[in-house]
Amino acid sequence: MRAVVTRVNSASVEIEGAVHGQIGRGFLVLLGVHGDDTEAEARKISDKICGLRVFEDEAGKMNRNPVDAGAAELLIISQFTLFADCRSRRPGFSHAARPETAIPLYELVIAECRARGFRVETGVFGAEMLVASVNDGPVTILLDTKEL
Repeated sequence: MRAVVTRVNSASVEIEGAVHGQIGRGFLVLLGVHGDDTEAEARKISDKICGLRVFEDEAGKMNRNPVDAGAAELLIISQFTLFADCRSRRPGFSHAARPETAIPLYELVIAECRARGFRVETGVFGAEMLVASVNDGPVTILLDTKEL
């Protein structure tokens, strides 16, 4: 799995002209599922997202996780394009999981984060979405379970 995790002051997703999900301070997570991913990767990336210590402490150092910083809100958006093969000018997406694999793993990540006490908002898997965010820092982290 891959996730682009951006620390935000706010983020929202709009589908067909209506706001579907929005958060305040927390993380906007763009989540891609690889065709070989399993529940183990979903749990691993959930744990890493929820524990990322990228919020500042009293000394101004990035040392607090979202819960400790009072920022336990996530907007998680499915993003199959994170597994684009860009060796040619037209990206290929054959490495991204098919919906029958990706949807349950996407939903598992959401459930794992909620079980850790996070308020989680989402997009809709496979929908055309407009995602907006007010990046804080900016702090943007790329996570890949193959490297964790």
